Amino acid sequence: MSKSPEEEHPNKAFGWASKDSSGVLSPFKFSRRATGEKDVAFKVLFCGVCHSDLHMIKNEWGNSIFPMVPGHEIVGEVTEVGKKVQKFKVGDKVGVGCMVGSCHSCDSCSNNLENYCPKMILTYGAKYTDGTVTYGGYANTMVAEEHFIVRIPDNMPLDAAAPLLCAGITVYSPLRYYGLDKPGLHVGVVGLGGLGHMAVKFAKGMGAKVTVISTSPNKKKEALENLKADSFLVSKDQDQIQAAAGTLDGIIDTVSANHPLMPLIGLLKTHGKLVLIGVPEKPHEFPAFPLLAGRKMIGGSMIGGLKETQEMIDFAAKNGIKPNIEVIAMDYVNTAMERLLKADVKYRFVIDIGNTLKATS
Repeated sequence: MSKSPEEEHPNKAFGWASKDSSGVLSPFKFSRRATGEKDVAFKVLFCGVCHSDLHMIKNEWGNSIFPMVPGHEIVGEVTEVGKKVQKFKVGDKVGVGCMVGSCHSCDSCSNNLENYCPKMILTYGAKYTDGTVTYGGYANTMVAEEHFIVRIPDNMPLDAAAPLLCAGITVYSPLRYYGLDKPGLHVGVVGLGGLGHMAVKFAKGMGAKVTVISTSPNKKKEALENLKADSFLVSKDQDQIQAAAGTLDGIIDTVSANHPLMPLIGLLKTHGKLVLIGVPEKPHEFPAFPLLAGRKMIGGSMIGGLKETQEMIDFAAKNGIKPNIEVIAMDYVNTAMERLLKADVKYRFVIDIGNTLKATS
């Protein structure tokens, strides 16, 4: 007979979980494994709310394991380290992003691309090497292998650091990989949500000129005045799109709703790159000729490896790049999910786990 989540491991833990595909989160007792010789255990202080959490707690991708403790933007303070841990000590400020495991031996792992490892283990809603389910950061404690722990710089506020571990690296990695990180380049950002606003900030931090592309004209003031984008295009305005044709070196497309790619391809210069990081429900459609005519490229990117994630958060701290966040209490999380569904947040919810998660709930 299988053990209950509370009995699987020796260390008691408490969080909020979705028990079924209703997606309603409620208090949940479970357990974490003992801190192994290569593990780092930490008290969770903040956890970001990612849009994928919403998909997962409702089983919209069809692979959810219940009960589920979501959260993969986890930040806290180290409470215990294994005897073979070299980089961290008790009291350090650390984080865990989307991964807690990989094979360590494939080509991707050998090249610091654990995010593309065929055996990559997600921080929650997956099976760990011992067969037990992984639980995320809507909880009071976390334990993970040292390799998957990120150091939070001293000058980075912990609440702001949390969304960088998913939203931050998801936009930073394609800007770097596709060479859109050079001063003077002109980068487009499609969509102005949790990912989009970070893409604007990182691209500006790298010295690029940034154009925000949105279906919503009412986001123009926000993009130009608050996020300091250089220009704004309404994607449904044919005159605006036509006037900007051939002006962009690259585009980071963050939108997960179905939308046409043809207008975006037209905005690219010769050799321009359209990078998709959103996942629409239906496959994109696009004709080949506009790509051939300008030797243009459509690519993709998914989060980033651990080395690059550390590089990203160090870059953010050095350049004063922080997400725009709304800090919430743990018991507000179901309301936050409803608001997230309506895109009613600027731009990322962060749960104050340390102060508002009560084990007596």
